[in-house]
Amino acid sequence: MPTAPPPTAHRLLDQCIDQLATARNHPWQPVPDAVQAAYTLTGTGSGESALATRIARDILPYGTGNTHPGFFGWVHGTGLASGILSEMAAATINANTGGRDHGAIYLERAVIDWAKGVFDFPPAASGLLVTGTSQATIIALAAARVRVFGPKVRAQGNGGVHLTAYAGAGVHNAARKALELLGLGSDNLRLIPDAAHGIDLSLLTHAIAADRAAGATPFAIIGTAGSVDLGRFDDLGALADLAAAQSLWLHVDGAFGAWTRLADAPWRALTDGIGRADSLACDFHKWMYVPYDCGMVLIRDQAEHRAAFASRPAYLAAQTAGLGGGEPWFCDYGTDLSRGNRALKVWSAIETYGTARLGAAISDNCRMAALMGDLAGQAPMRLMAPVVSNLCVFTANAGLSPQAQSDLNTRIAQTLQLQGVAVFSTTNINGITCLRAAITNHRTRAHDVTAAMAAVRALAL
Repeated sequence: MPTAPPPTAHRLLDQCIDQLATARNHPWQPVPDAVQAAYTLTGTGSGESALATRIARDILPYGTGNTHPGFFGWVHGTGLASGILSEMAAATINANTGGRDHGAIYLERAVIDWAKGVFDFPPAASGLLVTGTSQATIIALAAARVRVFGPKVRAQGNGGVHLTAYAGAGVHNAARKALELLGLGSDNLRLIPDAAHGIDLSLLTHAIAADRAAGATPFAIIGTAGSVDLGRFDDLGALADLAAAQSLWLHVDGAFGAWTRLADAPWRALTDGIGRADSLACDFHKWMYVPYDCGMVLIRDQAEHRAAFASRPAYLAAQTAGLGGGEPWFCDYGTDLSRGNRALKVWSAIETYGTARLGAAISDNCRMAALMGDLAGQAPMRLMAPVVSNLCVFTANAGLSPQAQSDLNTRIAQTLQLQGVAVFSTTNINGITCLRAAITNHRTRAHDVTAAMAAVRALAL
């Protein structure tokens, strides 16, 4: 097949660079019916020049808008300029990082080694870049199950053993899905209420004892570093003490909040003790700003990690030299044999901006959330939970009935999205649908926050 002519590629690259450089001018917008219809595949083939024109016209304007500095919805990553360079190179190389001896393998090892240092994991720990925290959680809990049964569990299953796991009530849905996909059942995830500082350790200890008395086998505690609704952090050091005393695996869901490890005080202290976990799941594509998708799992015991997944058919037998070398292969540590080059965009971000600058951006996001929290505390608005790091949850008019507040907050979220002013998501707190902001954009400034909150106030009165 012919390659794209240089003028075509250069023109589209310039348009991509221009759009990212002017992200403030590109909020989310609905995809018009005519554009949706234009996505229908004809299969006739129109050539590279026409493709570049259509991408610029019909694709670039209709993303989620998460690059915009007023995008506060959910916990979306927002992209870096280095991503354009790294993704262009990754597409050119088109490497399969399941294994073998080539540059992308060494890049991934370098990223994992760097991350082990950030999170205080031992040098001998293992790690893997994955699609995101959902996949990372499955991998981590599969390794935790191997600790209970040994590698035979892969062939024989759990038998009649009833495994149970424990987490705070605000744990991400990825934990439930992981237990379901591992065949353990989400009903066996015990959700423990919060105390003043994260999960209630007394109730957790009682639940573990009760399950053991009933004949179950507790096997894992899932700590939370940044809950998805409120940004709640468990006391990870205390959880590590309890997990050690109970001989349980400690997994930490740090999808976005783990990266407060790079932040200034007081936010860095939120993840104290994280290096004592048996496993950690987190996302580079959230609060490290790299392009989607890229998550990571770290596992303290490399032998247990490998025992949960290694399976090498004859056609992939290891060679001692040449392209077929490069042991260990990453396919022996996860579910995928064919894997894209996720490491390059992470490596590029760290090398381009540096750890200190990335940490400063994370700290600034926390400051912007604190500013939003201050504004949300002014009547008629009301802050619905303390701002711990980068999440702010509030109601626009606390003087209304709960149902009227819910209706108003939902309407405000939708109106501001459609107007291109700001993107808030919503969540339910004490029966009220509230506005929720997760600030994970290095482009967000104080005037973006104040403008968004002024718009909320105008619609609330």
